[in-house]
Amino acid sequence: MSKIVAVTACPTGVAHTIMAAEALKKVGASMGHQVEVETQGAEGAKDVLSQETINAADVVIIAADIHVNPVRFQGKALYAVTTSEAIRNTKAIIEAALGEADEMAKPISAKDTSSENKFIIGVTSCPTGIAHTFMAAEALRKTGVALGYEVKIETQGSVGSKNVLTDEDIARADAVVIAADAFVDPKRFDGKPLYETSTKEALHDAKSVIKSALAAKPTVKKGLGEQVAEIKKDRSAATSGPYRHLMTGVSYMLPVVVAGGLMIALAFAFGGIYAGDQTGTLGWALMQIGGTGAFSLFVPVFSAFIAYSIAQRPGITAGIVGGLLATNVGAGFLGGIVAGFMAGYLTKFLNDKIKLPQHLDGLKPVLILPFLSTLVVGLMMIYVIGPPVKIALTSLSAWLQSMQSSSALALGLLLGAMMAFDMGGPVNKAAYTFGVGLLSAKIYAPMAAVMAAGMTPPLGLALAATFFKSRFTKEEHEASKAAFILGISFITEGAIPFAARDPFRVIPCIMLGSAVTGAISMVMKCTLMVPHGGIFVLPIPHAVTNILAYAIAIVIGTLITAGALFIVKRPLKQITD
Repeated sequence: MSKIVAVTACPTGVAHTIMAAEALKKVGASMGHQVEVETQGAEGAKDVLSQETINAADVVIIAADIHVNPVRFQGKALYAVTTSEAIRNTKAIIEAALGEADEMAKPISAKDTSSENKFIIGVTSCPTGIAHTFMAAEALRKTGVALGYEVKIETQGSVGSKNVLTDEDIARADAVVIAADAFVDPKRFDGKPLYETSTKEALHDAKSVIKSALAAKPTVKKGLGEQVAEIKKDRSAATSGPYRHLMTGVSYMLPVVVAGGLMIALAFAFGGIYAGDQTGTLGWALMQIGGTGAFSLFVPVFSAFIAYSIAQRPGITAGIVGGLLATNVGAGFLGGIVAGFMAGYLTKFLNDKIKLPQHLDGLKPVLILPFLSTLVVGLMMIYVIGPPVKIALTSLSAWLQSMQSSSALALGLLLGAMMAFDMGGPVNKAAYTFGVGLLSAKIYAPMAAVMAAGMTPPLGLALAATFFKSRFTKEEHEASKAAFILGISFITEGAIPFAARDPFRVIPCIMLGSAVTGAISMVMKCTLMVPHGGIFVLPIPHAVTNILAYAIAIVIGTLITAGALFIVKRPLKQITD
């Protein structure tokens, strides 16, 4: 029997935190192990692990979607995963953690003592900079130490950079690892063996990542801003291609849209639907902040950070100017996407092709690249790209605003099904980006359909698990409470634990319910000005129009999801396959 201690944590501390804790305790006990779990979240830590308990443990498991400080576990074998992984693959996680403990317990002679003087440095980063960032850093540090190396990992995210690498660290490093799902500038590591990968690979195969970094060829020192092209070719399109650049733009744009939408809704609450016309009033001021300010900026911000993801800082100027011109010429978010990609790839091309003497190389990122790329992008947006994209967006806007019931029904069905298909994956994000982008054209109906359809999957599963208990496991019954909270909060990922256990029955059912919800929302002409928040934005005056029909759409979709699950899922005692 092994002694295992664990910490589970998610932003709320309610849903995945509790589900992961119960899964670890129950599965661990069934495997004959003693498991104690501390939970962390918005309400603080519960069942806090004492230092004596930690000292007696054979291994520590951190299942978290937010940062958990690992300092008190130093010296212990530590295995880091997400809460979703702990819920879905509990037994495999426990076995892997115990395997890590066995590996760490080997005598020093079993480790790679021939390279004990090697110094490995790295940077980890994910879009939020909260969960995978720190878990990947800890996995690399722990594995490197176990292999006999000295390791220092810098983390980059929403809380800023931590454990920052100094020039001295970089100078004496033998290899560099960049494990990132968001853009990390590699130019300061020029001349060093460098390996780039995802946080997921660093979490699951840190040993291989470190070995790959040590085996990599030193990058050639180049002029300012040039990329390590050979290493980037080895990265998959899913993590380095256009989708990633688009999502980088969305992640930076989203706070601007949320703030602007809430300001406009508050302006309507204080000054009515014509608040912007009443100069000097509070409603007018809020409209200036939200409409004239934030909403006029979100397309330029979108374009700027698409370009930044592709070409780093030199791409920002052309991206933001191109996005602003897209807004000014009426090309909207479609023009912004084109401008962002054009600015990024053009700047990267110029950076690769323009060669200057070493003493003039510093002019490229501050003078030559911004000037040339902004000139070309600006002229293209005004004379070539802007006019046809404006026509396309105008046509799309006119069609959306004049949709008959049949076309609204079709669009709602499509958006709703996309939101449920992969529950937060690329298809879901494509539908969400479409809804958010249309806000710049003052088209709010698709956004309403998207959010309602995203709420339905966890709500329908929660309802089915509550009333049709024989078709769900005990763990799913407990998860249903958390799924309800996640559903009303517009966190579609609350459906993942259910779908992971029975994907071929669950996914079609939730797609059906979400498609119906999206269709009803569109046909009833519901609109939403705020791209997130679930039911918590509904009380804000004018944030949602036709609110009764909107609520009915969510309820009907939830009932259809639950009913479909009742039909396709058999009672567990009858399942033999």
